[in-house]
Amino acid sequence: MDIDASAAHHASERRGLLVAFEGIDGAGKSTQAKLLAEWLGSKGFPVSVFHEPTPGPVGLEIRRLAKAGRDELTPRREFELFLEDRAWDVRERIGPALARGEVVLMDRYYISSMAYQGALGLDPAEILRANEAIAPRPDLVLVFTLPVDVALERVCSRHASGQDLFEKRESLVRVREIFDGLEGSHFRHIDAEAPLDAITERVRAEVEPMLARVMAAG
Repeated sequence: MDIDASAAHHASERRGLLVAFEGIDGAGKSTQAKLLAEWLGSKGFPVSVFHEPTPGPVGLEIRRLAKAGRDELTPRREFELFLEDRAWDVRERIGPALARGEVVLMDRYYISSMAYQGALGLDPAEILRANEAIAPRPDLVLVFTLPVDVALERVCSRHASGQDLFEKRESLVRVREIFDGLEGSHFRHIDAEAPLDAITERVRAEVEPMLARVMAAG
C-alpha cells in the first residue's frame, strides 16, 4: 500500500517532528523509542514519547476492554474507539507538543490501527483516510520487522494454551503482512532481529537528518 498516494492531514503551525514506531508485538519498538528519546534529550532536543491507547477516558476504556476480553467488541467498534482516542491524543498531547517544536515519538500510532484492525477484516485504506482526517501524518515511520514465530517467543506466556498460540499466530501473520506492504517515502523497514546496538544506530541515522526542523523552530 503506497501511503504517499493519500491526502495527508497536517497540523496548523506545526514546528516539531513526528516519528512513529510500529511493528508487531515483540519487535522492540518501545525499547527503541525509549533509547531514541534518551539520546535526543542528551543532545538538548525537546522530546515527548506517547503511547497509544492513551491515558485519556477512551484510551482507558480500550485498556479495560482488552483485559476483560473483546468477545462483544466488533472490529468496527474497536476502530471507532481507537479513532476517538486518537482525536483526544492529537488535541491534548500531539498537537500541542508539535506546536512547541518538540520531537514527538509515537509508540504506536494510526499505522497500527491499519495493521491490527485491518487484520480483523476492515479496509486499511479506509482506516488511513479516517485517521489522516483528524491526525497529523508522521514525518517518519519506523516499522520494525520480525518473524511471527520469533515475536511469539518474546511475548507469549509460557502458560498459553496451544489453541491460544495458534490463534495469536494466525492473527499476527495477517498483521505483519499489512505492515510489510506499507510503502511511501516516509517509511523505513528495520530488521528487528539485528543486534540491539545496530538497530539503535539505524534509528538514529534515520532521524538525525530530520532534526534541522526542530533546531530551526528553536
